[in-house]
Amino acid sequence: MSVSRILGVMGLGLLTACGGTASRDIPTPSLAGVEVTQSGMAKQLFGNKPTPSALPSAPYGFYSKGCLAGAQQLPETGPTWQAMRLSRNRNWGHPETLDVIQRVAQAAAAHPASNGIYVGDISQPSGGPMLTGHASHQIGLDADIWLMPATLGLSRTQRENISAQSYRRNAGAYTTSDWSSFQETIVKAAATDPRVERIFIFPGAKVAMCQNATGDRSWLNKVRPYYGHHYHFHIRLSCPDNAPGCEPQDPPPAGDGCAEAQQWVRNIINPPPPDPNAPAPTPKRELTMADLPQACQAVLAR
Repeated sequence: MSVSRILGVMGLGLLTACGGTASRDIPTPSLAGVEVTQSGMAKQLFGNKPTPSALPSAPYGFYSKGCLAGAQQLPETGPTWQAMRLSRNRNWGHPETLDVIQRVAQAAAAHPASNGIYVGDISQPSGGPMLTGHASHQIGLDADIWLMPATLGLSRTQRENISAQSYRRNAGAYTTSDWSSFQETIVKAAATDPRVERIFIFPGAKVAMCQNATGDRSWLNKVRPYYGHHYHFHIRLSCPDNAPGCEPQDPPPAGDGCAEAQQWVRNIINPPPPDPNAPAPTPKRELTMADLPQACQAVLAR
């Protein structure tokens, strides 16, 4: 029986143990005094769960609509990294994600400009929607790496208060003068890992890497221009093998993506006129437990 099937059965068993049959309106056991129902706000439930589930490590659902069973914690301090903003309790992830982070940290420490990396948000102890911030980072396969070189040795208080450095100029069309081979080294270290599917970073950085890359340029395909991401870059792993509950993202378009990044830059410098026929944006609805895979109920309850 697959893990996803086991968790589904567990979820039904939990419902039955509460005195009823499986129903979208019947609650599971409470979490820290909060009743877990299908209509419950998922971010409140996952954002207030302080520890991971006692289950095998497995991502469930999509990067922006899912959860993580059996999360592992990135140690707050390692030989070549420090986890930042520890009060958020977001240094949890899938084991493959933590391994990728540590490999990037080793590449950073080998560069003369740095002793390693500062690691931003990965996921919550059971993944899921966060109380604040990210829409993704829900299944333990996303991680933020600060772009600034790391001296390491920061205290807990410093990790809460130190500001990350921005490397964008002209709203992200260009890099600042502080952009260097160090930033390109750590981005490339992540992009050349076969487990990594995408990297998000501001457009000017992608254009700079396109101009500077030599030799094999295939890794540039994974580096995708995106809004923000000028203090850190965002690593996204593919769904691991033997993770049937994980919903993959479509692969990036073929090619190195450099022309697309250059178009982003042109649009920043000379914004196209607004489309008068574009529909008005609608506010995003908060995710409920009913929006997440059924396995996420068992992840919460364990």
